[in-house]
Amino acid sequence: MAKRTPDHNPDEAAKPADAIAPATDEKLQKVLARAGCGSRREMERAISAGEVSVNDRVATLGDRVTESDKITLRGKPVSAQKDASKRRVILYNKPEGEICSRHDPEGRRTVYQALPKISGERWISVGRLDFNTSGLLLFTNDGDLANKLMHPSSVIDREYLVRIQGDVDDDMRKRLLEGVMLDDGVARFTDIVDGAGESRNRWFYCVVMEGRNREVRRLWESQGVRVSRLKRVRYGNIFIPSHVRVGQWLELDYREIADLCQTAGLEVERGAKPKSSREATMQRERHERKLRAGKGRKPPRLKKGPRR
Repeated sequence: MAKRTPDHNPDEAAKPADAIAPATDEKLQKVLARAGCGSRREMERAISAGEVSVNDRVATLGDRVTESDKITLRGKPVSAQKDASKRRVILYNKPEGEICSRHDPEGRRTVYQALPKISGERWISVGRLDFNTSGLLLFTNDGDLANKLMHPSSVIDREYLVRIQGDVDDDMRKRLLEGVMLDDGVARFTDIVDGAGESRNRWFYCVVMEGRNREVRRLWESQGVRVSRLKRVRYGNIFIPSHVRVGQWLELDYREIADLCQTAGLEVERGAKPKSSREATMQRERHERKLRAGKGRKPPRLKKGPRR
């Protein structure tokens, strides 16, 4: 049965704490997210909308569940059991000109259109990249992992390759490393390394520890220079492999997922290594060969604006 915070009752208060709320119970939205139904925020909205039931009773925010509870989302059953062997993560090399929403009123292409189908679940984006930013995006079917990877407390670095138009001197670097006041608070780079180029058109590698909206662009623009190109090249311990071209995706293997979980501070259960079917293994190998051969979907062409 779903667990609620009990009304005050002397007999209940006298019980041990674990008799009221067993250590094995979890927040309902966390269980739904882990099962691949969506992000925690999406699941909170679904609960508030009355779309979730626990043991044939409409659930409310604050409910907690155990593995034995019967959960349904929009009439479909959801398992509360932990099964790390079903955890999947894919890496996508996003091109410019795609948005990170599932649907766009303007009809623009979304990153989800390029991803492989996943039966009975949905891909959850680990952060976002804006329309004009390319590079590494991670997706998972585990909402708990996605939440951990995005949460500021996990302190996971994101590395970007950026092309700057304008003069960048030592004083500017120092300000960007020490911290700059933006509209939503102080932000800073933890590292800035020279890339290619010279004069007023230079490339830099820079690292941030948060995932604020357009943070990298806003930091550079606060110094009076212009960002003409921006690409994310690393998220934590995950880099874009050289054979994964723009517009292509690659599924991470068990070891890579385990390392990613460790980076996020998420426990990796022993014996959780999935036993892939022969067909699933062959599909992954075929996809890997296809990427290395340079085949795959070409990124969409950006429409050129009128000449000025």
